[in-house]
Amino acid sequence: MPNVSFLDTNILIYAAAGKQSEPRKWAISHDLLADPGATISAQVLAEFYFNVLRKGYLNEHDADLWLDRLSLMPIVSIDGALVLEGAVVSRRYQISYWDGAIVAASNRCAATALYTEDLNHGQLYGDVHAVNPFVVI
Repeated sequence: MPNVSFLDTNILIYAAAGKQSEPRKWAISHDLLADPGATISAQVLAEFYFNVLRKGYLNEHDADLWLDRLSLMPIVSIDGALVLEGAVVSRRYQISYWDGAIVAASNRCAATALYTEDLNHGQLYGDVHAVNPFVVI
């Protein structure tokens, strides 16, 4: 069984729309999406759709095609327990509820890494390490 990694919304947006404006981030995001253990949540899927349309990165047709493709990945469902856990995580780490819900979903699927630009690179949130894959060392 492959290691599970969790992809935050920004990774999906770069993969779908960053080829021209952010070619390095686009390539890294595509590599992350190709990982057989890559997992997302229903929240990430919804945020992706909303943001690529709102910011004009994709038209509705292309956004729908991406939703079809992304829906083939393992997806952590949103339920009452996840919402409560997201609230607990947000208070514990003093992050937004939305980031707390991402961390909670990452923990739920036993991800070893949460790929994101939105959290502190290298920080441990429960059993999940936040990794900014775009950091140049």
